[in-house]
Amino acid sequence: METSPDRPPPPSTPTGPPPDIPVAARPPTRTPVGDGGRGAAGHGAGRRRPGRRRRDPARHALRTPPVLAAVAGSPEEPARRRTTLVALGVVAAASATALVAGLLSWAPAPGEPARALTAAEAERLAATRVTNLRDVRAGVRVTIGTGAARTDLVGWIDWARPLAYLDVGGPGAGADRGLVQATPSVVVLRPDPTAVPTPASPPLVPPTDRWRLRDLPTGRPLAGALDVLFGLSADRAEPAEPLRHGAGRWVGRETLAGEPVDVLQAPLPRPTAATDPTARPPAPPAAGDGDPRWWVDGDSRLHRWEGRLPGGQPATVELDRNDRPTIWPVDALGGRPGLPRALTDTEAERLARLPAQLRAQPGAAVSIAVPLGTAANLRGSGWLSWSDGVAYLSVAELDTLGRRTLLRRDRDGFARAEVPVGPGAGATGAANGPPLPPPAEAGWRTGARPLDDLDLLVDAALRADTAPARPAAAVRLRTDRVAGRVVDVVELRVQGLRLRYWLDRTGLPRRLELRTRAGAWAQLDLTPAPVPAGIVPPRPGPPAPKAPAGTAGRR
Repeated sequence: METSPDRPPPPSTPTGPPPDIPVAARPPTRTPVGDGGRGAAGHGAGRRRPGRRRRDPARHALRTPPVLAAVAGSPEEPARRRTTLVALGVVAAASATALVAGLLSWAPAPGEPARALTAAEAERLAATRVTNLRDVRAGVRVTIGTGAARTDLVGWIDWARPLAYLDVGGPGAGADRGLVQATPSVVVLRPDPTAVPTPASPPLVPPTDRWRLRDLPTGRPLAGALDVLFGLSADRAEPAEPLRHGAGRWVGRETLAGEPVDVLQAPLPRPTAATDPTARPPAPPAAGDGDPRWWVDGDSRLHRWEGRLPGGQPATVELDRNDRPTIWPVDALGGRPGLPRALTDTEAERLARLPAQLRAQPGAAVSIAVPLGTAANLRGSGWLSWSDGVAYLSVAELDTLGRRTLLRRDRDGFARAEVPVGPGAGATGAANGPPLPPPAEAGWRTGARPLDDLDLLVDAALRADTAPARPAAAVRLRTDRVAGRVVDVVELRVQGLRLRYWLDRTGLPRRLELRTRAGAWAQLDLTPAPVPAGIVPPRPGPPAPKAPAGTAGRR
């Protein structure tokens, strides 16, 4: 290519920066378009080798941080670089400190504040106790108190019977440690001081021995917990309007066992003794922070309850609605449940023959277990004779040994006497049977009418040979066993008393049960046996006729 004489030749392209200009500060050179990748230095100088990228010093210089590029090549470059790095480190440390301080002082934003119940929430809370009764049973875990005073209850509640069956444990259980079964009116305990502190679910078939009737004081934690458990059910819904207008409030929303629940606050309704069953109870006071909390799902099912017992102890009740076995009551509370039905013709005929069969028996040895009132546990033994119309027993309180009561029932009425118990004698058995003949010097107290449930049970046993058996009014509860014999348990009412006859297949009674006025069941077991002659003292013969006046001395 020739050069025009009027145009000066193009200057040659420099191959490197001037010595006084730093490489990083040199402006980038741009390759002319259309030179095929060759620079101005000539065809061979700009050719790239195949498969290798050409390194551009200018492009590499642009990647250098501006701060470092500004000081690159200067004499103070190392010192300035250290100063910059230190400054950056100080800024990073300050930022990290502020971040940690912010995390430590962070608190979640408060949730939705407590508010009045909506109409739907009030309806669900009002129906919660009815839902419990409809569901019949649930597993329960109750925690009372905290720390060393904590008492734990694990077991089941049957709201339909109603009946609770629990294992009592925890560091604060004290004398209540062991098993407990309870109805709203009767509590029976099976104390076990050696049990481990941590409770577990009770055995489905309860033990048959060592149960004691107990009267729990009002302030006792176990008594308060039982009141709450039974109070969580009702046969009718509470009025929803008072809950909606101040008696209840919504306090939060949670998830329990994967199910969303509303946390509602309202007092636990108390049973009323109003004479008019149709009268509406008075409206409860406005809900406050001290009221119990109810964890209720969308179907009015209760999952948790928290509040304070009458004694002031905090309590938590957790319900497991999937753990709901059938509870087997102990004998004092009625025994295992059955399927009540009407008598068959054979069973009705067997019951109708009962009075005649008893009159044909010479008598029976008897043993009794009577839960008297709410705290007495009576055990006794003796004999009974239907032909002579007499019963004679010795009875003692299990937990108050040292004295026993002699009880006699004959056609003249009832008689009782207190006598000391011999050394080592228990409440039952031949060693502690009633003395023969009945001691005349024992100071007998007589009366024509029964004094308590013990008298009623003995009187009902003696009258079984004369009381009219009405098979049409009887109900067969279940098949059971007593003294190794299969029996049918038949329940009926006789003269206002609720009785159960345990009849073997021959028609003889092996046990007689009486529903006590406190709501427990008393048992009198019968074993056909000859009755000792001493229980029927010889009656004085008729007085000799008086001689006519004026005949004295005549032959």
